[in-house]
Amino acid sequence: MSRKKSIKKSANDFIDKIDDLNTFLSSSISSMSDEHKSWSHDYAVIRLYREFEQMMLAGIVGAINNDSTTISEVTGVDFPKHLTDEVCEYLVLGSGYFDFKGRDGLIKNLKKYVPDTHYLVTIIRKTKYKDTLEKLSSLRNYAAHESHQSKRAVLSAIGQRRIGSAGAWLKVSTRFPAIASKLKELAKEVHDSAPY
Repeated sequence: MSRKKSIKKSANDFIDKIDDLNTFLSSSISSMSDEHKSWSHDYAVIRLYREFEQMMLAGIVGAINNDSTTISEVTGVDFPKHLTDEVCEYLVLGSGYFDFKGRDGLIKNLKKYVPDTHYLVTIIRKTKYKDTLEKLSSLRNYAAHESHQSKRAVLSAIGQRRIGSAGAWLKVSTRFPAIASKLKELAKEVHDSAPY
């Protein structure tokens, strides 16, 4: 029998990455200039988003790998009972890459591969994660692009009229740790809900 992909492990790996980012920020920025602190937070939010994206991709791939009826229910196509990780990943990525636009985009993407009642969709839909997921996406996009469109999106997500850079906003008080902490909570829910 083939091995099942561990979504629990992917969630734990994400939690470890969050801890690494928090350690990086707390240990490296104390002697930095304000500009370098902002740059470090820009890097941290881009990295945090990337790691979250990887956990979500692993969650979808794992959901299909663990039970191919999840994708069969959504697509109406009967898939073989045992699909390799590589086949599952190809079903999700094709020849592209995994991407989503904000929380609603992530939910829409998830629903292409798993039923509406699947725990991944249920967790991401929770109101308590909405603000964090919107901030994560918009801050990452603004840190990466600093376009007018990304600036409008981030101002809407953070509820302010002005922003210097994503990093400058994130370095204030406990803004980055608050986002990271809420994502950790989300990852723990994914871990606890996953069968493997």
